[in-house]
Amino acid sequence: MKVVVFGATGTIGAALVTVLTADHDVTAVSRSPEENEDEYGVRWVRADVDDEQSVARAMEGAEVAYYLVHSLGQAGFEERERRNADGFARAAENAGLRQIVYLGGLGDDADDLSPHLRSRRETEQRLAAGAVPVTTLRAGMVIGRGSAAFETIAALVDRLPAMILPRWAKTATQPIALVDVVRYLAGVCGNEDAFGQTYDVGGPEVMSYADMIRGVGRIKGRLPHLVEVPVLTPWLSALWIELVTPARADVARPLVEGLRNPTVAKDERIRSLVPFDLTPFDEAAAAALPESTVS
Repeated sequence: MKVVVFGATGTIGAALVTVLTADHDVTAVSRSPEENEDEYGVRWVRADVDDEQSVARAMEGAEVAYYLVHSLGQAGFEERERRNADGFARAAENAGLRQIVYLGGLGDDADDLSPHLRSRRETEQRLAAGAVPVTTLRAGMVIGRGSAAFETIAALVDRLPAMILPRWAKTATQPIALVDVVRYLAGVCGNEDAFGQTYDVGGPEVMSYADMIRGVGRIKGRLPHLVEVPVLTPWLSALWIELVTPARADVARPLVEGLRNPTVAKDERIRSLVPFDLTPFDEAAAAALPESTVS
C-alpha cells in the first residue's frame, strides 16, 4: 500500500517508517527533510500540518496516512491542534484516503482531564468527524530512547540522590515499549477490521510512576531515596523537573499535569487483532537507556 507518515522524524514516527518499508510504499513527511530518498527507498517530502495545502500535496496518491504530530510546548497548543486536525481530515477526504491512523493518549473521558490529554482526545474526535475512517490507538508513556517522558524519568534518577515525589507519583499507568507501539501501529495499516475503531494499547504491567523511577534506578545501579508528599502541585512539579532534567517547562508542565489521570488500558481487543508477546518494562527500559549507563 501507499502510506504517508506525518511526524516521521519523531521518536515513534522514525521507528514506524523503518518497519512499514518492509511491506509498503512509504512517504515520510517532515518540515525540513534532509534527503529525497533514503537507503530503504523511503520518499521524504516537506510539509507542515499548519499548512493544509502542503498536507494535501504530501497525501497525493496515498491510501493510508499516519497522524503522529502534536503542538505540545507551543503557545496555544490546544487551539492549534484543533485547527490542524480539522485541516488534516479535510485533506485526507479530498485525497480519497482509505484510512487515517492516529496515536492518542490513554485515559478515560473524565471532565478533569489535563489540557494535554483533553487535546489528544479532541484531536481524535475531530479526525474522526471527517469522511475517512480513523483507527485510533491510545497509549500511555512510551518507553524508548527519545521519549521525552521516559528520558525525564531517567534524568531524574541520574541527577538526584533523593527525590520528593508528589501525590501523582502513585497514579496508575501502563507504559508500553516503543517497539510494541510501533508493532501495533504497523499492524493496523490497511486492516479493514480496524477502520473506525479505537484501541487501548499498553505494556504487560500496570505500575506507578514511582515504580518506574525505582525500576530505572535498579537498571542504572542507582537507587534514589524517594519521599512521597501530598503538597507538590503539578505546576510546581513541572518547574522542579525543568531544574533537574533537560525537559523544558513548557513541555514538562502539560505532561506532568496529565500524570494525575490514570492511564490504564480498559480493553485488550488489539491483542487479538495484532498478536505478539509484549515487552516487559525492565527490558524496554534497559534497551532505551544509553549503553554507558546500563549496569
